[in-house]
Amino acid sequence: MTKNLDMQRILNWLIYDGILTKETARKQYPLAQAILKNAPMSMHPLTALAQCKLTAITSPGTHLNLDWLTEWLAKRLKIPFYRIDPLKVDFTKVADVMSATYAARFNILPVEITPSSVTIATCEPENNEWHEEIAKVTGRELKLVVANPLEIAQYISQFFALAKSIKNANKSKGQDAALRNNFEQLVELGNLNKQLDSNDQHIINIVDWLWQYAFEQRASDIHLEPKRDVATIRFRIDGILHQVYQVPVSVMIAMTARIKLLGRMDVIEKRRPQDGRVKTRTNGGQEIELRLSTLPTAFGEKLVMRIFDPDVVVKTLPELGFPEDDALRWKHLTEKPHGIILVTGPTGSGKTTTLYTTLKALATSEVNVCSVEDPIEMVEPSFNQMQVQHGIDLSFADGVRALMRQDPDIIMVGEIRDLATAEMAIQAALTGHLVFSTLHTNDAPSAVMRLLELGVPYYLLEATLVGILAQRLVRTLCPICKIQDVEVDEVIWKTLSENWALNRPDRVYRPVGCPECRQTGYRGRTGLYELITISQAFTKLIRPETDLVQLREQSVKDGMKPLRIAGAYKILEGLTSCDEVLKATSTLT
Repeated sequence: MTKNLDMQRILNWLIYDGILTKETARKQYPLAQAILKNAPMSMHPLTALAQCKLTAITSPGTHLNLDWLTEWLAKRLKIPFYRIDPLKVDFTKVADVMSATYAARFNILPVEITPSSVTIATCEPENNEWHEEIAKVTGRELKLVVANPLEIAQYISQFFALAKSIKNANKSKGQDAALRNNFEQLVELGNLNKQLDSNDQHIINIVDWLWQYAFEQRASDIHLEPKRDVATIRFRIDGILHQVYQVPVSVMIAMTARIKLLGRMDVIEKRRPQDGRVKTRTNGGQEIELRLSTLPTAFGEKLVMRIFDPDVVVKTLPELGFPEDDALRWKHLTEKPHGIILVTGPTGSGKTTTLYTTLKALATSEVNVCSVEDPIEMVEPSFNQMQVQHGIDLSFADGVRALMRQDPDIIMVGEIRDLATAEMAIQAALTGHLVFSTLHTNDAPSAVMRLLELGVPYYLLEATLVGILAQRLVRTLCPICKIQDVEVDEVIWKTLSENWALNRPDRVYRPVGCPECRQTGYRGRTGLYELITISQAFTKLIRPETDLVQLREQSVKDGMKPLRIAGAYKILEGLTSCDEVLKATSTLT
């Protein structure tokens, strides 16, 4: 057995490795010891040393923060450094290896458990007192890694508490196993008039922790998916779904019931889809809104939670990814007194965010902004929102008709899905209102074709259409780990910039992966936009026999940059990669 690390040994190693001078170490030792002594709880020497805010003499720009010191220690002792990613740790198994008390005593945490080995993260790599005991209890090979001491302490507290909650919840819900096997039994569930105990404290803990963790991981959606044997929890982060946890199906049933209860949904009814909303707060006090949607599936009720960050609607257009010239053209469009402005793109392309950001800026005290939506995405106090209610025959068209009697200045129609809605939107524009709406089309010029296909007379489009915006979202490269690639592929660049005189870059950036971006190489997303401002020349092309190719050519003459060209500019700026742009615009011809 060897002792735990102390401040003097760590400073001596830093001196020996040429990272600190003897003079600096001598001066900092009393300060670091004082931090250790005055800490409210037990503190690791590395944590105290990191608070001294030292700089390495070998590279003056390198600050000796806790991550740097931990990684340095791991390299010095020839033990792998490990960044704990809680989305990759099966916390339900940590309690099978050791107790929370035992983990806290030795500052260790099981992070990977396989049939043949157990990987243990520690911040005391020279303390082997526990090795033999854990190897004997688990019957597996032990693998040691060094991790940040603050992360170990944080996740010991979280993982063991959560594992205990799931274990206890599963134990108390064991009698419900018969309800989860197939769809026929699921249909009968509604007739049993039996509500699961969604207020069980273990379930409350699990749901609260799940939400908080989704917020910290920047998830936009949470999926709770029951399967035959286990239930899966997935997060959508930067547009990509990641499987994060698996829990017993009985626990998932109770979690879903808890969330439905908070969303004022019918907890007993599991045979039909339902919608709901929940507003909660992060640990930092920020309000977050979640939109809930349930769907009966073969093995139970699937629940998807869409997370809306209210800070999104206070962003400026450039922050959303608009180039300066397009932002200025969009601003001029939205200042028009009347007409129809369309935003197009597939589901998940950011249309709602663009509209809410625009309406938020327009909704001053002198203007009456009204919307009819299905469903209301985010509750926004600065304008009046109406929800479509199909059960009482309140459609988009009926909603617009009602809004017309509410003295509106600006109307937002959630989506034009049929001729009746299109006609009411056009009627509103003809009577002096500015109307915003969305369509599902591949690009901006196709919106004209879509409206003509719905049956809208071409002369009404001529009279009312003032602008069309098409958009996509692409992931942005992680600024921490992105690197310059070799010379850009000639074929790829030609595909991206065909018919446009863009200078081919000597180098582009590519993703690598680091702890900050969870090894994906990307962090965050930005928009690609193509904007048509309707000109007289464009209007003359809107006819029953309209040619889409001619519309595209005229749009470019009027200043529209196609989506792929918008993506090429993002590549030139070093914001994203060629692969991302090609993937986002793969449906375009």
